[in-house]
Amino acid sequence: MRCVRPARFCRSWLFLEGANEAALSGAPESGADVLIQELEDFTPPELRAKARALAADLYPAWRAAGRVVAVRVNPLDQDGMDDLAAVMRGAPDIVALPKVAEPHHVTRLDEAVTRLERAYRIPEGSTALLPNIEFARGLVQTAAIASASRRTVACLMASEDMAADLGAERGHDGIEIAYCRQRFLVECVAAGIVAVDCPYTFSDIDGLSRDTRWARRLGYVAKSLVAPDHARIVNGILSPDESEVRRARRLVAAFEIARSAGQGRVELEGALVELPAYHTAKRLLARHEAMQEFEQED
Repeated sequence: MRCVRPARFCRSWLFLEGANEAALSGAPESGADVLIQELEDFTPPELRAKARALAADLYPAWRAAGRVVAVRVNPLDQDGMDDLAAVMRGAPDIVALPKVAEPHHVTRLDEAVTRLERAYRIPEGSTALLPNIEFARGLVQTAAIASASRRTVACLMASEDMAADLGAERGHDGIEIAYCRQRFLVECVAAGIVAVDCPYTFSDIDGLSRDTRWARRLGYVAKSLVAPDHARIVNGILSPDESEVRRARRLVAAFEIARSAGQGRVELEGALVELPAYHTAKRLLARHEAMQEFEQED
C-alpha cells in the first residue's frame, strides 16, 4: 500500500466536501490522519464533475503533507463509476464505498479499481478499500463484506443512515446505535480489519470527548469525523497518554519479574495481572512507539 501510515495507526478519518476547494486545501491543518474527499452526500450532483477534476492535483498535495489520501465515491450503480474513472488519476490510497449491504458490492468495486490501476499504471493492488456499513442488512454481514476483497483494510460504520434505517431517534448519548457500534467492532475484529467508528455528528466538544472515550473503552482505535476541529481531540483520546504508558511499563516489568520467579500472575495497584493484561500492555506500548514515530514524521 502507498499509505503514509497503515490503517491500524490511523485514528481520525475526516470527510470533506468534495467540491469545496478552501476546505480541501486547508484539510491537512486539521491534523486528521486520513483525509476523505467525499463525493456522495457532501457533494451535490451538479458539483461532482468539479470535485472529480480536483483529484489529480489535490491527492499529491495531501500526500506531501503526510496524510493518508482517501475518496468516497457514490454507489457504483449511480455515479460511482464516473467518480472512480476520474479520481483514480490521482492514485488515492483508499477508496471508500457507501451503502455497502452485500459482499458483491465490494467485489465489484475491487474489479473496477483493478481495471483503473492498470489503465493509469498504478501499482496493481496498491489501492485499499473502505466499505461503509450504513444499513442493518450490511451490519449483520460485516464479516462477509470485510472478507470479500483482499484490498479491504478497514470498514466504517455510519451513524445517521444506520439510525434512519433502524427508525431510531438520534440523541447526543448515542444509545440508539450503541449495540450497532459494539457488534460492528466485534465483526471487524473477527475479520482481522480495522473498525472505524461512526462520526459524532453534533457540535459540542464535551459530547465528542465522551463519545470517543466510550468508543475507545470498547476497543476502537479509529473514528470518522465530519468536522475538522474534531480531529485533534479524537487523535488525543485514541492515542495512549503518558500516564497510560507509564502504567503499562510498570505492568510489563512486574509481570516479567513474576514470570521469571515462576509465578503465573502478579498483583499491581490492587489488580491481579495475568497473561492477557500483559499482552494488552505490550500492545499499548507498541502502539505508543509507532505513534511517536509517525508524529515525528508529520
